[in-house]
Amino acid sequence: MSLSSLLLQFLTGLSSASSLFLVGAGLSLIFGVTRIVNFAHGSFFMVGIYLAYTLVDKLGTLGFWPAVLIAALAVGVIGALIEMVLLRRIYKSPELFQLLATFALVLVIKDAVLYVWGPDELLGPRAPGLSGSVDILGRQFPTYDLFLIVVGPVVLGLMWLLLTRTRWGTLVRAATQDREMVSALGVNQAWLFTAVFALGATLAALGGALQLPREPATLAMDLNTIGAAFVVVVVGGMGSIPGAYVAALLLSEIKAVCIWLGVVDIFGYSVSFSKLTLVVDFIVMAIVLVWRPWGLLGRPQAPSRYVGMQEEPLRRASKGYLWLVAALGVALMAMPLLTADSPYTTVLMIDLLIAALFAASLHFIMGPAGMHSFGHAAYFGLGAYGAALLVRASGMPMELALIVAPLVAAIGAFVYGWFAVRLSGVYLAMLTLAFAQITWAVVYQWDSFTGGSNGLTGVWPSEWLSDKRTYYWLTLVLVAAGILLLRRVLFSPFGYALRAGRDSVLRADAIGIDVKRMQWTAFVIAGAAAGLAGALYAFSKGSISPESLSVDKSVDGLVMVLLGGIQTLAGPVVGAVTFSWLHDTVARNTDYWRATLGAIILLLVLLFPQGIAGFAKQLSDRWLRGRRRSEVDVGLKEKRT
Repeated sequence: MSLSSLLLQFLTGLSSASSLFLVGAGLSLIFGVTRIVNFAHGSFFMVGIYLAYTLVDKLGTLGFWPAVLIAALAVGVIGALIEMVLLRRIYKSPELFQLLATFALVLVIKDAVLYVWGPDELLGPRAPGLSGSVDILGRQFPTYDLFLIVVGPVVLGLMWLLLTRTRWGTLVRAATQDREMVSALGVNQAWLFTAVFALGATLAALGGALQLPREPATLAMDLNTIGAAFVVVVVGGMGSIPGAYVAALLLSEIKAVCIWLGVVDIFGYSVSFSKLTLVVDFIVMAIVLVWRPWGLLGRPQAPSRYVGMQEEPLRRASKGYLWLVAALGVALMAMPLLTADSPYTTVLMIDLLIAALFAASLHFIMGPAGMHSFGHAAYFGLGAYGAALLVRASGMPMELALIVAPLVAAIGAFVYGWFAVRLSGVYLAMLTLAFAQITWAVVYQWDSFTGGSNGLTGVWPSEWLSDKRTYYWLTLVLVAAGILLLRRVLFSPFGYALRAGRDSVLRADAIGIDVKRMQWTAFVIAGAAAGLAGALYAFSKGSISPESLSVDKSVDGLVMVLLGGIQTLAGPVVGAVTFSWLHDTVARNTDYWRATLGAIILLLVLLFPQGIAGFAKQLSDRWLRGRRRSEVDVGLKEKRT
């Protein structure tokens, strides 16, 4: 650890901050105006670097700089088309359904890139005129990285001029504060949104294209980039361009310092700071959100005058519905016997049941409690690892581990929920994401305890459950009990108080309801249910890996809940079964399963904005109203005669 190496790491952090700032600035701009949490923003970054690679290959080395600019502008045009064709149709939908649509775009764009450029990594040439290095305190530092250091402040200055010295910029800043009022003043809101989305996509693609000489283009860039961009936007402040630059600079320099420190002995213990680079940005985000919920340079978000779909009161099941559920239960019990010739069907049904419980636990805090979580996989993973470690390390019987593992997940939810319930909206969602990533990093790197990246194997159920059909019946009983218990809680006084706090915090507080404590309790209950799903998953597969706590798992849970419908209790179960079945069926029948699955999700979002179960409920309510109206008309006619 020398002064020269520290200086080089500092400069490396400055160059990395510029690229991160471009992506974060575009995402912050889009969210500030349109209020869309754009999951596809990382895809624009990825397409930018792939397009730049192709254009440089066609134009030659001397065409590097035109290729970078053309690639960024081309992605901006693509972004404008996506906004006009798709997003413009769903602006009146709840924000979570917009997120679901952009997640579907991620799947479609990833497979489109796979089809055009293939699965191999593509490394571009060095930038002409900047391919050498300079000597700094006896060490060589790339000239191109010095150029990137300048790019960030230059783009920040240009964005400041655009937003403060032009009429368009004034409209954008006004829309960031109150977009409904801007529309009421006669501004064409649709074209303003299109222009903002195109500019945000251009900035993301420019950040990607400029990385061409530094790192290879890969298909994993989209999700890796969107995670970092979310952190930058939240830490800097939603809608704040200077905040995005400060956050990018802060996070990049902290990572650079961690790399410089390497392994350090502290009180006789070796601490690897270099490993912290996987999670340090999420640690910073968690600290900032707890200390200053609206970010370093952000301001409290103005409430939108459009509130989306109104939440309907939950109603107890009718007799017909109960008979339908009973018939479905009998069919599920008989399923292994009816499909004895297809063992894979039993395995798939176990996965569907576990997914249903996981989605129901997430819906418990999203729908009735109104708390959006992007990190619910943390509790699923804690339950899974808790069960595996209890069986392997302590020799605990599998049956007892199924009881204790949900308690482990509940403890995690107890700790994380204490911080999370103090926030709301997207800030709460981002804090849950930060906690989930911190948990994932601990599991991923603690080789001696959790098995690290390899996970844990040999986690099998007891001998009497070795037959998959027997394990299926146990899973069915436990999942049904878990879902019914969650439903019972929602129709208890606690559930009514929870929904009262969701609908109006001030009114609930005025009648003596401790809303935060109610939400905290809901977090713990949902965490325990997700932990039970994780424990069942671990024993069904015989192993567990860090992927069970990853962002992908949390996103899958969100998709399940939103696909089924957040306003109905049956929604998460329907969504889980639909998504898991589609994922399995499509993945086994086509190489480009992501694009197919994404297209199906987009179609479902456009056709059923309230989810599949929500749409079915609408049809049922409409039919019942029509039937009652007909009965009333018949009664009136009989009285007249």
